[in-house]
Amino acid sequence: MTDQHVPQNLPKRLQHFVAGEFVDSLDGATFDVLDVDRAVASARKAFDEGPWPRMLPRERARVLNRIADIVESRDERLAEWESFDSGLPITQALGQARRAAENFRFFADLIVAQADDTYKVPGKQVNYVNRKPKGVAGLITPWNTPFMLESWKLAPALASGCTVVLKPAEFTPLSASLWPEIFREAGVPDGVFNLVNGIGEEAGDALVKHEDVQLISFTGESATGQLIFANAAPTLKALSMELGGKSPAVVFADADLDAAIDSTVFGVFSLNGERCTAGSRILVERPIYDEFVRRYVERAKNIKVGDPHDPATEVGALVHPEHYAKVTGYIEIGKTEAKLAAGGGRPEGLESGNYVQPTVFVDVPPTARIFQEEIFGPVVAITPFDSDEEALELANDVKYGLAAYVWTSDLERAHNFGQRIDAGMVWLNSHNVRDLRTPFGGVKASGLGHEGGYRSLDFYSDQQAMHISLAPVHTPKFGA
Repeated sequence: MTDQHVPQNLPKRLQHFVAGEFVDSLDGATFDVLDVDRAVASARKAFDEGPWPRMLPRERARVLNRIADIVESRDERLAEWESFDSGLPITQALGQARRAAENFRFFADLIVAQADDTYKVPGKQVNYVNRKPKGVAGLITPWNTPFMLESWKLAPALASGCTVVLKPAEFTPLSASLWPEIFREAGVPDGVFNLVNGIGEEAGDALVKHEDVQLISFTGESATGQLIFANAAPTLKALSMELGGKSPAVVFADADLDAAIDSTVFGVFSLNGERCTAGSRILVERPIYDEFVRRYVERAKNIKVGDPHDPATEVGALVHPEHYAKVTGYIEIGKTEAKLAAGGGRPEGLESGNYVQPTVFVDVPPTARIFQEEIFGPVVAITPFDSDEEALELANDVKYGLAAYVWTSDLERAHNFGQRIDAGMVWLNSHNVRDLRTPFGGVKASGLGHEGGYRSLDFYSDQQAMHISLAPVHTPKFGA
C-alpha cells in the first residue's frame, strides 16, 4: 500500500483503556502484567459495584442497539482502518464492519426475548432457573477480521451483564482502539469495557491466569489453545476456545458444478485465505475431477490480487511479514509434495508487500503437510476420491474438525454423509453462510465448547437452580 492510502486521523500511538480512561503502560514503554491487573481490577469493581450487571435486559438491549447504530454510522471509517491494519480488501472489510453491528443487534434482541426454565411438581414444588452474569470475561481475539470477531465476543458478554477485558491481537490493534469511544457514546458505564494491548505470551497469559477473571473466550491457533487450557486450570475458569481448522469441501459427481466452483473458490480465497473455516481441502469425485480442476485453476489464475484499498481487489496483502513467511514456506513445501497447478509465488507488479498469488495444488496425497496442516492463506489442496467411504475417510483424516462443506444433489446422501463428518459445523450445498442462532465451534483440535445464540448467553451466565416448596416438607427427623 502507498502513503496516499493511509487512513486519516490514525492515532500516533495506541493506549490501553481502563476504567473509562485512555492510559499508557505503567512502565511507559512495554506491555506489563501490571497493566492487566489494573484492567481486571476496573472490570471487577464495575461488576461488583456498578449498575451494568443489575440492569434489566431491556436497558442493556437499548445500549447494545445504540452501539450497533454507531458502528453502522462509522462503517466506512472502520473498514478503512481494518483494511489498512490487516490487508483485507476494502469491500470485504466493509462487510465485516456491518456484520459487527448486526452481532450487537442480535444479542440485544436475544436477551429481551430469553426465557428460563421452570419445572412444577403439582402441589409440592416449583423449580426455576435464575440466570446471573458470570463475572469478568477475558476476551482474546485473533488478527483475521479483528473488529467483527471482537464483536462476536463483546456483544454476548455485555448482553449477559458481564464486564470485560479485551486483549486484541498484537498484529492488528488498530480497529480495536475504536471500541472505547463507541461504547462511551452508547452509554456503557466506565469500567464495564477495558482494553489491554499486548502480546499473547505476556498480556494474554496474565489474563488467562488472573484469579479475578471468571471466564476466557479465545479464538486463535490450536497450540495456543492447549497452553491456555493448561494455564487456566489452577483458577478453574470457564473456557470457550475456537481454534484452527483444515476444513474439507466434498464435491460429488452429481453436484451443481457451477455453484460448487463458485463456493469453493470463494471459501478459500476470500478474506485473503486467512479464515478458520476455509474449505482448504477440496475432495472431488473422480468422474468430474479433471473438469473441476481445469475450471478451478482457471478461476484462481483470474483472481485480482492487489492494493487492499482498491474496491476491485479480491485478495489483498497478508497480515504481517511473519505470516507471509509462514504461508510462502508452506507453498515451497507443497511444491515437493504435489502438483502445483496455479500460483505459487508473488504476483506480477507487486514487488513489495505481503502479496501471494492464489495457489492451487492438485493430486495432493493425504499424507502431505499441505493436506494435514493449517496454512491460513490463499492456498488450496485438491484431492480425488472414488467412493463415499473414501471421501469420508479423507474428510476426517486430519486432527482438526471445525467446518465442512458437502456438494451433492442427493438429499439423503447429503444428510447422512454430512452427519458422519467430524466437524462442528457442516454446510450442505452452500458456502459459509451462518445463522447467528446456531452453535459455532469445532471438535478435535478445532475447539472446546460452542458459542452462538443462546449458547453464548449460557457461557457468559451462571444458571442457578431455585427450589420452592408448596407444601410441608417431610424430612427424616435425625436425632429426634
